[in-house]
Amino acid sequence: MEADALISIEVRRLLPLHGSCALFLGNDEKVFLMCVDPYVGSAILLEMQKAPRERPVTHDLMFCMLRALGVTVERIIINDFREDVFYARLILSMVNEVSQNRLLVELDARPSDCIALALRADAGIYVAPHVWNGVEDMTGTLRELDEKGESEEEE
Repeated sequence: MEADALISIEVRRLLPLHGSCALFLGNDEKVFLMCVDPYVGSAILLEMQKAPRERPVTHDLMFCMLRALGVTVERIIINDFREDVFYARLILSMVNEVSQNRLLVELDARPSDCIALALRADAGIYVAPHVWNGVEDMTGTLRELDEKGESEEEE
């Protein structure tokens, strides 16, 4: 998939819920919602907050292993949405020691795992246009949550 045809997004907010987490993704144009399991939600939140950790969580370990092997997380792409399930591709690169060619590897992975790794690697998060156009715009809901959070902080 051509990188210039993709829509660049970021994690806008993560809201813990009972038994899952609401992950708001988007940009200034649109925001959409993805539900993720609480363990990956916690890993995403830890990285968003740059919270210190006594021991590495699974995504820290995965990122450290990739880096130790000379592999770079290039970007992630949320490339499909079917029957209420999001799909993603993790794009990795490394240099071949013999030919010095850069090799790209594309892996199927859960979007939440991809996002947790992308945040650790400071890699781009993208969504395919057909997914972007097919998801419900949750910008208003996120704005309401932000306003409610601000009013609670003032009290």
